[in-house]
Amino acid sequence: MDESEAEELASRLEQHADFRVLRRLDTSQRHPVLTGSGISRGLVLDTETTGIDPTADKLIELGLLLFEYSRESCQIGRVLGSYNGLEDPGVPIPAQATAIHHITDEMVRGQRLDEAAIERLLDGVGVVIAHNAGFDRPFVEARLPLFANLPWACSLREVPWDAAGIGSAKLEYLAYRSGFFYEGHRAQVDCCALLEVLRRPLGQTGASGLKPLLDSAREPSLRLWALGSPFDSKDRLKARGYRWEGEKRCWYREVARRELDAELAWLRQAVFAGKGATIEVETFDAKTRYSGRDGTKERVRV
Repeated sequence: MDESEAEELASRLEQHADFRVLRRLDTSQRHPVLTGSGISRGLVLDTETTGIDPTADKLIELGLLLFEYSRESCQIGRVLGSYNGLEDPGVPIPAQATAIHHITDEMVRGQRLDEAAIERLLDGVGVVIAHNAGFDRPFVEARLPLFANLPWACSLREVPWDAAGIGSAKLEYLAYRSGFFYEGHRAQVDCCALLEVLRRPLGQTGASGLKPLLDSAREPSLRLWALGSPFDSKDRLKARGYRWEGEKRCWYREVARRELDAELAWLRQAVFAGKGATIEVETFDAKTRYSGRDGTKERVRV
């Protein structure tokens, strides 16, 4: 069966309610040039590493995809450039890591990231997007500090996939729901897949997946630290979504700014029984979120 026959069959199947057709991701597809004012550059990023701890493990592959987008409509335009590079971590790659990304010691031996090429690609970038920025950003900044000065956004956490009727935020599943498949777990192809997912309409909204991501990235997020919370309130805090920070010995939760007053009121009544208490509010923006660095802190009475 040649390509035209396969496409005709796929088109016929798409018309039937009992079938869903998946096409292979076409990374050679060309998109129109965006015109007018408000055109910015974004960068999709993905990494492969020797493990999950950025303080002990190493970055071994970096994939970057530079694209243009409209700040107003959030339409994604052309791919303007790309980079993919391997780096020798100086230690053997654990077998469990190789089992995931299939990168071997022989593949990275003597390899090093091209910092000059990466820096050229970053010129004029308005946002760096990763599908798990809380993982990728610390690894990248540890190796390439110039990324610390850029705004970051996380397509895993900052796009309302569930509200759009998409039950999983795993990239492979998002691709499936978008009508394509790809061979994943390497940095460059994961970048291409994520950009294509963000290019498509999100649920029934008609807007691209990029729109809620950029809207979220533009808003500050708050981390509330329940300083001195009574021991007997731990179950209520945990049920509310608070997490325990061992080093600080304190419960915390991240909320949007619009949720602040309601959350402070809940803490006052449910945790501190209406008595006066002090809460630390830590504010993050796109330049500090997911970095592991502290945000701007202030203390408020409740």
